[in-house]
Amino acid sequence: MDNELRRTLGVSDAVVVGLGAMVGAGIFAALAPAARAAGGALLAALAVAALVAYCNAHSSARLAARYPSSGGTYVYGRERLGPFWGYLAGWGFVVGKTASCAAMALTVGAYVWPGREHVVAALAVVAVTAAGWGGVQKSARIARLIVAAVLAVLAAVVVACLTSGAAEYGRLGGADPGAVGVLQGAGLLFFAFAGYARITTLGEEVRDPERTIPRAVPIALGIALGVYAAVTVAVLAVLGADALAGSAAPLADAVRAAGWPGLAPVVRAGAALAAVGSLLALVLGVSRTVLAMARDGHLPRPLAAVHPRRQVPHRAEAAVGAVVAVLAATVDLRGAIGFSSFGVLAYYAIANASAWTLGSAVKGRAVAAVGLSGCVLLACALPLASTVTGAAVLALGALSYGVRRRSVSGS
Repeated sequence: MDNELRRTLGVSDAVVVGLGAMVGAGIFAALAPAARAAGGALLAALAVAALVAYCNAHSSARLAARYPSSGGTYVYGRERLGPFWGYLAGWGFVVGKTASCAAMALTVGAYVWPGREHVVAALAVVAVTAAGWGGVQKSARIARLIVAAVLAVLAAVVVACLTSGAAEYGRLGGADPGAVGVLQGAGLLFFAFAGYARITTLGEEVRDPERTIPRAVPIALGIALGVYAAVTVAVLAVLGADALAGSAAPLADAVRAAGWPGLAPVVRAGAALAAVGSLLALVLGVSRTVLAMARDGHLPRPLAAVHPRRQVPHRAEAAVGAVVAVLAATVDLRGAIGFSSFGVLAYYAIANASAWTLGSAVKGRAVAAVGLSGCVLLACALPLASTVTGAAVLALGALSYGVRRRSVSGS
């Protein structure tokens, strides 16, 4: 069919796309806000976030193997729970991740040219959208290079911190923030783990998806968790929870405190590059969900077009890029991590509920139950403003769905 995508991605390509989203967003965007919430229990918050992320990844991989098409949980919810739940998942994903795209673009601008971040952010969005038009294989190759460079920078940070005389492992602990603080920190850190969704939303472009996706998702998640744990331990050992919580650029501050000030510019460059990689993966994932929703008429049907030669959803990518560029040029969304986390947690709650219906296997249902409960708990533990705004946006989506269904049934 003319509006179907070509399957070109293998396991390593899918892993890289997921890592590009997770590593860029997490280490450089979510660590300090999570430290402000969790304090000395930051590592415990990371463990909770990782547990919920694993459950979500397990459920998503099972669903993606059964329904290997673009759209991720939008498709799974529609097929397993009904059209409304699929729509609500897609709505939460597109709105939340569009905000995340703008936040990542602004992160690029803040590191590349402080004071002119809006201009740089808009240009970054244009460049990433153009790269996406070159085809998903080209995007995967770009993501591979970015991930390799960022991982090298993060490895340098870990070595510099842990081998310095400034490292004190007694700083890994601290004042107990209580269960609410740990859960709120975990909810903010969950933002860092959400990148593996990009693998499942690209399901229609993955070769042998029944085998590739269940392998790629846990590999990407496991690598990301290892990186997060190593960097968190290294930065905490040098800065401590309080200094980390108050830092605008914690990794750069950590290498300075470790006695490596010359490494700080490299870390800043790595942060900008990581944000570009995250932005690239985010635009890919959001545009594929837009494609799936447009196919079903929940968004304008022209957005379902696939370029006949490049085999990419070029109109969906252009629309997403245009919206993100406008937001990045006009609004500061770097404080939107909580809002994005709420939308993504709602998305995965629906994924786990969908996975529950796949069969009666004890492990599958137990993982889905833990994942669903964890998503609801972390969403409720987020800062009040994020929870209220996220719930209002989901309600607006539900209202839009109801109005559209009523107008269709009445015509």
